[in-house]
Amino acid sequence: MKTILVSRCLLGDACRYDGAARPCPAVVALGERFVLVPICPECDGGLPVPRPAGERRGNRVETKDGRDLTPFYRRGAEAALNKARESGAVAAVLKSKSPSCGVGTIYDGTFSGRLTVGDGVTAELLKQNGIAVFTENDLDALLAHVGETSGKKTI
Repeated sequence: MKTILVSRCLLGDACRYDGAARPCPAVVALGERFVLVPICPECDGGLPVPRPAGERRGNRVETKDGRDLTPFYRRGAEAALNKARESGAVAAVLKSKSPSCGVGTIYDGTFSGRLTVGDGVTAELLKQNGIAVFTENDLDALLAHVGETSGKKTI
């Protein structure tokens, strides 16, 4: 079985900044076809649950009041990369819009709810190291990438 890194919050772990989970049944179901390696870069980087929200501002991740969280996010990204290498992960499914895990679109750093083009710290590092990253909204693309099909029947 192929191995995939997966954001723990998508698997139902209450590890988000606000102490919540964002379980995604379609992501959980990937466990029937793949070995899932759960990660939470923010927790793995040393941040508690709950914790102040952070958003990416350029190369930094800061709280609304300007506290620099970047070292935590970088440590968590390195931990995720190490888990990917150790497990032989062929891809990662990460939580959309997150300052660590967002892929292609993240919050813009103003804490206004606006989105901008960009990747979270972990998504960026994984990509730089040749690991394909997807969000919970891109599972068909993930399956195509790893040479699987969704299993949906067409008429």
